[in-house]
Amino acid sequence: MNDQTGQTDQTKPEPPLAGDETATLLGFLERQRATFAWKTAALDSAGLRARLAPSSMTLGGLLKHLARFEDDMSTEWLHGRRQLPPWSAVNWDADPDWDWNSASEDSPEQLYERWRDAVARSRALFAEALTDGGPGRQGTVASSPNIELPSLRYILLNMIEEYARHNGHADLLRESVDGLVGQDPPG
Repeated sequence: MNDQTGQTDQTKPEPPLAGDETATLLGFLERQRATFAWKTAALDSAGLRARLAPSSMTLGGLLKHLARFEDDMSTEWLHGRRQLPPWSAVNWDADPDWDWNSASEDSPEQLYERWRDAVARSRALFAEALTDGGPGRQGTVASSPNIELPSLRYILLNMIEEYARHNGHADLLRESVDGLVGQDPPG
């Protein structure tokens, strides 16, 4: 990752045309992550706080929300571990949209770093799970082994879906900030 822009080192990953299930799932997830990194890259606080009426959604909110999503999917859903900080310290009953609402209090550097770090943790946890059962590996809660969580396959598809939906939001928000348009990061 480039610290100043939030862009990935590989700006245009392509899923394999004839890969196995794991390579294809990971390839599509990485393509969605790269597109998101491109759509949110190199913005200042004003750019990350820009909104389109009537929505309160911002690119900064998307960065923080997807950081939480990365952590929750890889840590809680896949490995059955407790929610990580800062998410574990939030009173979600008082503010169920805290990740979205609090993003305006964070600097661009904090938002980019939080998302990059969450993606790095997810990649490591997914790699660990893939070596321990492949895409069919079921998540379990360590303290309650009888609780069955979704498979890694399900989680990866859920992540692709979440990124794809939010990349559509990022398209509109980014175009309103500085006119950046396009489907894929420049290659």
